[in-house]
Amino acid sequence: MQVLQVQLEVRPDPAEVGRARRWARSRLAGSGIGVDEPLAETLILLISELVTNAVVHTGCPAVLRMRLPDVPEEPEEAADAGPGTVRVEVADASARPPKQRHADGDATNGRGLELVDGLADRWGWQTEGAGKSIWCEVDRCEPGVEAVAFDGATYEDVAYEAV
Repeated sequence: MQVLQVQLEVRPDPAEVGRARRWARSRLAGSGIGVDEPLAETLILLISELVTNAVVHTGCPAVLRMRLPDVPEEPEEAADAGPGTVRVEVADASARPPKQRHADGDATNGRGLELVDGLADRWGWQTEGAGKSIWCEVDRCEPGVEAVAFDGATYEDVAYEAV
C-alpha cells in the first residue's frame, strides 16, 4: 500500500487551528475517509489538540503533517488495500518536551494530551532539528468489522454533547 503525505504550515495564531481543521477535512475526504465517518471526527479532534498545543504553548510557527493510506484508483485494488494507518504529526521549533497534565474537574485547559492518549492508537514525540515533533496514529478499521463494544454499547451508540 502506498502512503500519501501532506503538510500545512501553521502560523502562531489561535485562528490557525480552525484553518488546520478545514484543511485536514479536505485531505481526509480526498483519501477516501468520509467526513461523516467516526474516524474522520477522531482525527480532526486529534489535529485540533496537537495544533492548539503547538500554537498556544510554543508561540512558534508549526507544520502539520498527515500520512494517509493512498486510495487506489480501481475499486478492486481498494478492496485489497486493507485499512491502513493515519499518522498525524505537528512539528514546532520549541525544544521543550510536551507535558501530559491531569486537569482538575473545573479547569478550562490541560486535557489535550489526555485526549490524544485516549483517542489515538499510539502517540509520542521526538526531537526534530532544533525543535520537536509530536505524533499520533489511528488505525483504520476494515470495512465490515464490528465497532468496539463498551459495556454492550458500540461506538455508534455513544452520544457526544457539546456544552
